[in-house]
Amino acid sequence: SLHMALEHRLMHAETLAYMLHRLPFETKVPEAQQPVPQNEPVRHETIEIPAGSATLGLLCNGTRNGAFAWDNEFEAHQVEVPAFAIDRHKATNADYLRFIEAGGYQDPALWTDAAWEWKATHHITHPAFWKSVRGEWRYRTMFEEIPLPSNWPVYVSQAEAAAYARWAGGRLPAEAEWHCAAYGTPQGPERAYPWGDELPAPQHGYFDFARWDPAPVNAFPCGRSAFGLEGLAANGWEWTASPFAPFRGFEAHPSYPGYSADFFDGKHYVLKGGSPRTAACMLRRSFRNWFQPHYQYIYAGFRCARGV
Repeated sequence: SLHMALEHRLMHAETLAYMLHRLPFETKVPEAQQPVPQNEPVRHETIEIPAGSATLGLLCNGTRNGAFAWDNEFEAHQVEVPAFAIDRHKATNADYLRFIEAGGYQDPALWTDAAWEWKATHHITHPAFWKSVRGEWRYRTMFEEIPLPSNWPVYVSQAEAAAYARWAGGRLPAEAEWHCAAYGTPQGPERAYPWGDELPAPQHGYFDFARWDPAPVNAFPCGRSAFGLEGLAANGWEWTASPFAPFRGFEAHPSYPGYSADFFDGKHYVLKGGSPRTAACMLRRSFRNWFQPHYQYIYAGFRCARGV
């Protein structure tokens, strides 16, 4: 369908940015960006989410003939989620720096065997967008190198995010937990977007190719969820602990049978939310992104969850 072709191209436009990011600065022509809002310092807070249910997948009056969605978004179903706690904000570069300085990359207890082997084989010692210059950490944006922005979300692989979460005494949230925190309400009904049913707009964050680089994790209070979480639908995808897998009732799309099914291998993890380079149409609640856990260049951060 036309919708399928358009969304697929928009996805590739974002993934192309990951490759463009790695090119030498002299090969790129700097482009003006939307400004970075200057907010108050990030105040860390953990928010308790009561037990409830999450609607995963697309609600289309029980059919697949409504709004366009990919095959992995069907069928809509309810998942009961026990109470848990989750961070209000994504982990920042400053947060992650403490993990590095505490020796997080040298502690095998924080990493799975596969992640430790990957890290050792490829000599991974810090996030891909960071660079140490004469003892100072610098940050590689799309067009220049700048001092490490402390309140921007850290962009890392799922393996790095999970190691940080263990170090911090938490874990990555499951897909259904992320849904509850993002779209649930204390009253029970779920929202279409974290902030409500209003379509995504500039006051909710930078997305739809509005900016190349991140913004502070607390830059857009209008994008808060009903439970008070910030930055859920822009400013970086968010890693979950859930392997990318089919929902019950999954049927491969006949026009693109391998789109999702080829990745139901237990080696890819679900991401939710969106980045500044994500098209607005893919900020829908049911959209599921996925990547393998050792890819560092995706615009993806995380927030920690904990049991209560």
